[in-house]
Amino acid sequence: MTKGNLAIVLHAHLPYVRSEEPGSLEEDWFFQALVECYLPLLETLEIGSISNDQEPKITIGLSPTLLSLLEDEVLKNRFKKWVELRLEILKSLKTENREASLHLSSHFKKQLINWGKCDGDLIGRFGKLETSEVIDILTCAATHGYLPLLRENPEAVRAQLKTAVREHQRLFNKSPLGIWLPECAYYEGLDELMIESGLRYAVLDGHGLLNANPRPRYGLYAPICTKSGVAFFGRDSESTLPVWSARDGYPGNENYREFHRDLGWDISTEELEEIGIKEKRPLGIKLFKITSKNTSLEDKQKYDPRVAQETIKEDAKNYLSERKKQLLKLKDSMNIEPLLIAPFDAELFGHWWFEGPGFLSQLFMQAKKEGIKFITLKESLKSKPQIQLCNPCPSSWGQGGFHNYWLNESNAWIVHEWSKAGREMVAICSEGLQRESDIKIIKQAGRELLLSQSSDWSFILRAGTTTELAKERIHLHLKRFWMLIDVIKEKKILNTNTLKEIEKEDFIFPLVSPIDWKKKIIN
Repeated sequence: MTKGNLAIVLHAHLPYVRSEEPGSLEEDWFFQALVECYLPLLETLEIGSISNDQEPKITIGLSPTLLSLLEDEVLKNRFKKWVELRLEILKSLKTENREASLHLSSHFKKQLINWGKCDGDLIGRFGKLETSEVIDILTCAATHGYLPLLRENPEAVRAQLKTAVREHQRLFNKSPLGIWLPECAYYEGLDELMIESGLRYAVLDGHGLLNANPRPRYGLYAPICTKSGVAFFGRDSESTLPVWSARDGYPGNENYREFHRDLGWDISTEELEEIGIKEKRPLGIKLFKITSKNTSLEDKQKYDPRVAQETIKEDAKNYLSERKKQLLKLKDSMNIEPLLIAPFDAELFGHWWFEGPGFLSQLFMQAKKEGIKFITLKESLKSKPQIQLCNPCPSSWGQGGFHNYWLNESNAWIVHEWSKAGREMVAICSEGLQRESDIKIIKQAGRELLLSQSSDWSFILRAGTTTELAKERIHLHLKRFWMLIDVIKEKKILNTNTLKEIEKEDFIFPLVSPIDWKKKIIN
């Protein structure tokens, strides 16, 4: 008998890190995500969907910037060589830990086969899984813009949403109904812009529901709906913390692979240069286990994949057992079937936590025994004809539900730049263009503005990692934006080659529309 429903919601996203230069740091980000997270995740869901003893169901948000990378033929053509280089390194590596080395080699080879069987068309595979109702695909804001910080110009928020919906339609031949709001960030009135874009549901942090007005009768364990007609689900910390936390949760188990001990840091700069890598950085080759929280990186012990596999089974069993207890307790106090919402960054499963895809697979295998049913957000809404009307509270999934991780002394300067550029874009798009030649220019200006608004750069500046790269990206996109705007305002002639070069680097969102930034006339 079913004790209740569990909705796992994954947020799959990377900023627009396309690089013309092979072997760049940005390219590494993407390829490591492919080989560690997205390819294994697809395989887990596909195998589970044809298994008699599994019923895998997840909701997954695929951000438009990630989709643009997955679609990019240049990047696709480089991936095989990137993996093969790591296989060569492992083959030539003199290490006592042969078992971990052979296991990682096997993993790389498996993902090359996984890649080859679809010719790198991961978008098509996600689409097939949605058609078979294994997954429900959400969109995201176009470039993962932090929407509460863009609200000074509502048209800027509208452009983030409508560009995303248009891109989703182009790639999946259907409109998305749900959205992963970047950083689960919400502000009053955002639901009206969501409805305008055809978006009907999203996930918020628990603060967004628990502080809603009126207070939801069932707290986090049932969706709420605004008067505009947008449904919101609340993150359940009891269901997320054991999986999300490296300190207190399963990913911190001593038997799992250590994320921070990477061969790229262990070998010398000279050795890196010999294999064509110009600077010290992670290679995605990790052969040690966590060991303990207090063990220094230098003293980490050898990774044993067989022990890790047994640990995955036990952790999955424990997770489901705890959810069962939680659901039984909730069922006693609710007159509807309780729903647990467990949202995570998709890259937790495989990239940050190497064993993560295996953990998901075990959840799907063991769920029936515990009487837990996996469900997508869309399915949940179909089964709940009556939903309480509430106004969600402004919030994010940052600490305490506040916005301060994306608005603080390290990154607040960007907000003024976004507002200034946004006002200019709205003004020009509202007045209309006088020259036909300006249409391509204003579209590219729109792309540059959207790219500058990525919340990833704010996050990186606050975290203090690769901050120069973040600043460089922000300044580059804004510099290009203002140059293109100046051409339109001053009626200059833009060199065709200049526009082609910019488009070559930043040709994202082919259907971007200046109309999205046009100010609405209110009668």
